[in-house]
Amino acid sequence: MGIYEELVARGLIAQVTNEEEIREMVNAGKAVFYIGFDCTADSLTAGHFMALTLMKRLQQAGNRPIALIGGGTTMIGDPSGRTDMRKMLTRADIDHNAECFRRQMEKFIEFGPDKALMLNNADWLLSLNYVELLREVGACFSVNNMLRAKCYEQRMERGLSFFEFNYMIMQSYDFYYLFQHYDCNMQFGGDDQWSNMLGGTELIRKKLGKDAHAMTITLLTDSHGMKMGKTAGNAVWLDPNKTSPYEFYQYWRNVEDADVLKCIRMLTFLPLEQIDEMASWEGSQLNRAKEILAFELTKMVHGEEEAKKAEASAKALFAGGGSSENMPTTELAESDLTEGAVDLMTLLVKTGLCSTKSDARRNIQQGGVTVDDEKVTDIGKSFSAEEVRKGLILKRGKKNFNKVILN
Repeated sequence: MGIYEELVARGLIAQVTNEEEIREMVNAGKAVFYIGFDCTADSLTAGHFMALTLMKRLQQAGNRPIALIGGGTTMIGDPSGRTDMRKMLTRADIDHNAECFRRQMEKFIEFGPDKALMLNNADWLLSLNYVELLREVGACFSVNNMLRAKCYEQRMERGLSFFEFNYMIMQSYDFYYLFQHYDCNMQFGGDDQWSNMLGGTELIRKKLGKDAHAMTITLLTDSHGMKMGKTAGNAVWLDPNKTSPYEFYQYWRNVEDADVLKCIRMLTFLPLEQIDEMASWEGSQLNRAKEILAFELTKMVHGEEEAKKAEASAKALFAGGGSSENMPTTELAESDLTEGAVDLMTLLVKTGLCSTKSDARRNIQQGGVTVDDEKVTDIGKSFSAEEVRKGLILKRGKKNFNKVILN
């Protein structure tokens, strides 16, 4: 089985422009491909896993990845999947975020001469002359086709700014530039990016001729039913200071039964034969599959030692009375207390176990909240500074824990 056939078997491929040619190039290790990462935050999230592991798989098969940091496109912001315009970041913010991305990517991809490249599209996009860009690139795009693109459809009702409308052109120019200067012949991205990515492929052919071998592949994304990287309205970060190894492990340990084998197949490096054997697993065996998924991904991001700690803590807590050493912890300050006490609903929100006080009230009233292994159904329950200083272990449902201490 070649690497392309493995990608298909793992359920990763959504759409391609020329499957026969792509298969031949990828299997022969002749693909120079890029994936773009707009640096809108100072950490990658669990939602980037598919792209990161794909780059690693293809590099191991002899292909050359280009991790393209969107220092230029981030200044506009991709409207795909958005109902409002993204927050505009400063150049300093974007540069800082890009450096954070690099440190995290190095755990997956080997950078260096004749290995993977990391580039920043700010290096060519920010120096473009607007009129020259319109003359060189603008004539290659049909506004009618752009307005039909999936990446814009959600924004049309609420209003799409001309600022954001340019994003497709900027992304397309990236592929055109990489094709010319870095022999990049292939681009990968989520299937929600298909329209944007086709723009780049067509731009190359219109400018350089129909024989230009530029190909596009899109990967399955959340639109296919897998909600990766989000929990209780918050992102699951790869930065341990934002999402602890234990929280990261717990996120993957708690995936839906219907998604666990999909995630193992798409995101881990376990042999397909081993994964196929799990296809008939049910009940407690599915829980074991979730533990395997959580351990493998936590090991990739945080190392084997942290993965083992997270696994041991999770098992101890599920068994009851386990150590809270590696449990996610929320530190309160004296200013968080009111007249020397803090109520349970506030604690549930501050720890992230509940998204709002209304959510907290509902969980308490339904008997879904315990404090130090004792169920609490009183929505007015409060705790003194002395009680919090000793440490409180809050639990929502069966799988969500947080330790609260007073700093």
